[in-house]
Amino acid sequence: MPIDPGRDWLAAGITGLQRQREWDAVATSEGDGTPGDEVAFVALADTTFVRESGAGDPAPFAEALRESIEPPYRALAVRHSDVWAVGAVAIEVVRLDPDPRGGDLELSWNGSELALTVDGLPADPSRAPALERIAVDRVGGAYAAHAHRLHEDMWELSVLAL
Repeated sequence: MPIDPGRDWLAAGITGLQRQREWDAVATSEGDGTPGDEVAFVALADTTFVRESGAGDPAPFAEALRESIEPPYRALAVRHSDVWAVGAVAIEVVRLDPDPRGGDLELSWNGSELALTVDGLPADPSRAPALERIAVDRVGGAYAAHAHRLHEDMWELSVLAL
């Protein structure tokens, strides 16, 4: 007769549900470095890279991912004992014109009120008409949109229905 663990499994974090996928693509790459080194970067469709942290060159990591994922994507390379492990997640990149100024935009519409924050500070929503247009076209109803400036007029975009 099997032993019934009851609620004890949930206390241990065992739910029987599959873990959410963290990466769209993974690869390994050779190269110099010390175990624990990390390089975080964004690969844009025009083959340029935006390094976000770390001192390594993103090119060999992008080459290792070339067969698995198309840019644009966000990637993290971590040096293990003798090899780099690289994970990447596809992202959406858009141009916002006119330039809303700032680095991070959060725009939300709850059905009656439009609110914008730029770099964490409240701002006039008319400052980001391009982001509003994209969000309305995608969702139609209530939404939350986030845009993070990657490089010049290139923005990483996320729009969620509320």
